[in-house]
Amino acid sequence: MTSEKQQAPAHTSQGSGDLTARIMFAGRSSSLSAQVVAQVRDALFAKRLKPGDFLGTEKDLAARFKASRIVARDALRTLEALGIVEIRMGKGGGARIAHGNPRLFAEALAVQLDLTGVTAAEIMDAQRAIETLGAELAAENATEEDIAKLRRLLQEAEAAIADLDEFTRLSRDFHLAVAEASHNRVLIVQLMSLEHVSWPRRNVTATPKLARHIMEIHSKLADLIELHDPSGARALMDDHVKMIRARRVAEHGGSTHPSAARGRAKRGANGHTIC
Repeated sequence: MTSEKQQAPAHTSQGSGDLTARIMFAGRSSSLSAQVVAQVRDALFAKRLKPGDFLGTEKDLAARFKASRIVARDALRTLEALGIVEIRMGKGGGARIAHGNPRLFAEALAVQLDLTGVTAAEIMDAQRAIETLGAELAAENATEEDIAKLRRLLQEAEAAIADLDEFTRLSRDFHLAVAEASHNRVLIVQLMSLEHVSWPRRNVTATPKLARHIMEIHSKLADLIELHDPSGARALMDDHVKMIRARRVAEHGGSTHPSAARGRAKRGANGHTIC
């Protein structure tokens, strides 16, 4: 009996030691994996790596960084999740530095903004800064193709003015087309991201009369861009987005989070948000 009682704690101690060792190993593995990820990311920012460069297989990565296959595997999974590498399986497979995907970045940023709980006012203040500069640059840089796209969207919106769902979609497309005419990819992707968060589909305050007013503003903005009038385009867009900001913040009914307004709209609003 005494022998059994003495052995039991020893068995428990050994099990506890094994668990502790596994936890410590997992922690070291995670830490080493993070170091590999950081080194690859830093090499990318330092231009030592560029899109399409071949990093190699899991085995190659482990050898390069003097790490275990487990560490290399974890690092590759993280790099893939971050959109830094693309991994192909099978013969000739391995990891390559990914090519840029602005839409993926915009969606990821939008998700983080939503999870952070940014307010409607914060979003609209950022949108004002982005869109006013975008309009200014569009008036400087717009090509004939850019102008033609703006005119086409205006024609389609005019034809859809009685259908507020369709008009709203075309109105958002017009705003994005103005940003695209700036030919500044940073501004474009930022506006794409805010589109996901800040542009609810419905709103009880929208009316065909408001839609016609929006059409007038958009038409004048297209004229200023075509005339290559940066200061005029900036001023008009600034006034326009300030109007949108006031309406959007009011639509939230005191809520600080944009998704609350989206939820209320889905539950029974008959109008639409127009920008």
